Order: sequence, then structure tokens, then C-alpha cells
Amino acid sequence: MADLADLASHVWYGRDGIAAIARVALTPASLLYGVVMRMRDSLYDRQLLSSYVLALPALSVGNLTVGGTGKTPVSSWIARRMQALGARPAIVLRGYGDDEPLVHSLLSPGVTVVTDADRVRGVAEAASRGADVAVLDDAFQHRRARRDADVVLVSAEQARADARLLPAGPYREAPSALGRASLLVVTRKTASLEEAADAASRMARRARNVPAAIVALALDAVHAWPPGGDGSPLDALAGAAVLAVAAVGEPAAFFAQLAAAGADVAPAAFPDHHAFTRAEAESLARRAERAVRGDGAARVVCTLKDAVKLGPLWPDLAPPLWYVSQRVTVEAGGDALNAIVARVLAARSQLNDTTGAARPS
Repeated sequence: MADLADLASHVWYGRDGIAAIARVALTPASLLYGVVMRMRDSLYDRQLLSSYVLALPALSVGNLTVGGTGKTPVSSWIARRMQALGARPAIVLRGYGDDEPLVHSLLSPGVTVVTDADRVRGVAEAASRGADVAVLDDAFQHRRARRDADVVLVSAEQARADARLLPAGPYREAPSALGRASLLVVTRKTASLEEAADAASRMARRARNVPAAIVALALDAVHAWPPGGDGSPLDALAGAAVLAVAAVGEPAAFFAQLAAAGADVAPAAFPDHHAFTRAEAESLARRAERAVRGDGAARVVCTLKDAVKLGPLWPDLAPPLWYVSQRVTVEAGGDALNAIVARVLAARSQLNDTTGAARPS
């Protein structure tokens, strides 16, 4: 499975001849996929497919590409922001595997987390559990659910590549779909602020000049599994031999961030949302033991998204498992982001006795 993820990444972003040939060979399938998506959007635009008014005011956090934009940390950040402003938010998500709900629960204590592929039904469940506003994680393409705002994330690193639709590229929809967005957020991990600003400018023009913001997703602190207690500063990894494990949408960015912190990184990439087995956990532990230097400096470091799956499987006598938390920093467009959040929170005053029942629009 890791080989399949590496192959897809190479086809989508590779600059060599083999990758170029693969993209050309997959272009007919991408064209067909694009036709299907445009037909589907047209049916929703003309109201030939029904969308439903949700039981709660809702803000969607989505993207155009397959993974790697930071939907989970940004969704949790927005939910915590709403909570700080006095709301009772719920995060509603499809829930690929068990990792995303667990990560949201750890990132956003006290925030209701509802897992349901049907966002209409999920928001109704959130309302029944006392929430008064919903954050929909990864719902930009879920047009059946009508929401009050659409925040669409674009990775500055991915924006460097051509916008090719699946399967020749990572795009679920063409950039022109950004015209449906309320706010464009460019996220950056390894890209510079200048590169992110350039991506925001280019994408905003495609999005009919909707407001744009820039958010940095930086590695914060290193924590031992299981969670609890204070973490160590990221610079604790400087000079350490690190077996870096990542089953995320853009593992190369995670590895690059660790290397930038001074770690000597041995990468172990898996497909996004990979469900680790006990055998894989034991194999990674053995690999880490072989990597231990004489000074015992080797560490196994993963993302929080991977730690919630690997941690329960980690062998007792293996080197400790560590994970890195992520810090969300709004670098530009903060006023636009705050305005979107305020607009959705203001919609709570319009709730009436029909709350809890989804209605066709």
C-alpha cells in the first residue's frame, strides 16, 4: 500500500519522463471524471438535485485536492475559536477510519464530534446532542448539505504543480470550483510566506476574487505516547536519528519539517488514513531498534493522526513512540477568517422550532 501511495505521488508531482508519460496516459480518464463532476455540479446549480437546509448553522472546511491541506487542524482550530466565542460547536465528518474522530477529540476537548457520511443526518445528531453550530470537516464536495459558509483550503506546496484532475492529478475538482467558496485559505508547511501569498493571489483570481487568508501549519512540540503532560520543544530532535512514520496526505512535507528541525530522518510513508496492523507496528519497532546509535538517540516520531492508531499497537519493550503536535498560525487574512466565523455564529439567532429537521432547499 505504501508503494501505491508513492506511485500516485510520483505520477502527480514527478518531473521525470516516466511521470509525464503516466499523466498523459491517464488524461482521458481525467477528462471523463471532469465531465461527470461538471454535470453533477450543474444539476445542483439548477436545483435538479436536492440540497437540504441543515439543523444547525454550519461552516464547511474542505479542499480541491486529495489530502495534504490541513483540514483536520484547521477544522479543530475553527471549532475551538467558536467555542471561545461562547458557541457550542460540533465537528461533523465522514470519518475515514478511526483516526480523524480521535484526533479531533484530542485537539478540541469539550467539542462534540459526530461521524456520519451523511452530513445532513450528522448535523441533526449534533443538534440532538446540544450543539448550536457545526463545522463540517471535508464537505466541500458534499453539496447535498446546505451550509452558511465554505472555507476551502489549498496547499501552497501542491499549488506549485499543474491542476490535473483525478486520476492524472490530485484534484477532485477544477480550480474554477473555488467560485463556490466563501473564503480561500492557503496553508503552508514547507513553502515560504511569499510562495503562499503568490498561490493565494493566483487562486483568488480563479475564485472570482473571494477573500483569502494564509495559515501556517508548523510542527510545535514533541510528545510521548500516550498523550498527557507537557511536550518537549521541537529542537529536542536536533541531531537525533528519527524514524519518521506518516500515513497522511502529504508525508513528504512532514519529513521535510522534521529535517528542518535538525533531525536525521529515515522516512516510513504509508497511504493516507492507513490502518496499521500489529505486525506493521512490530516491524517499525524493530526498524527503530536497528537504527539506535551508541548514544541511544534514535526516536520513532509520527503525526498525531498516526499516533492514535499506532499507539495502542506499539510493543511494550520497543523504543518509545513520539508524536508531533501542530500549531495553526493565521499569517494573513485574519479579519476575513474572523468575519466568516462571526457570520456563521450570527446565524444561530435564526434558529426556530424546526431546528433538528433537515429540509430540502
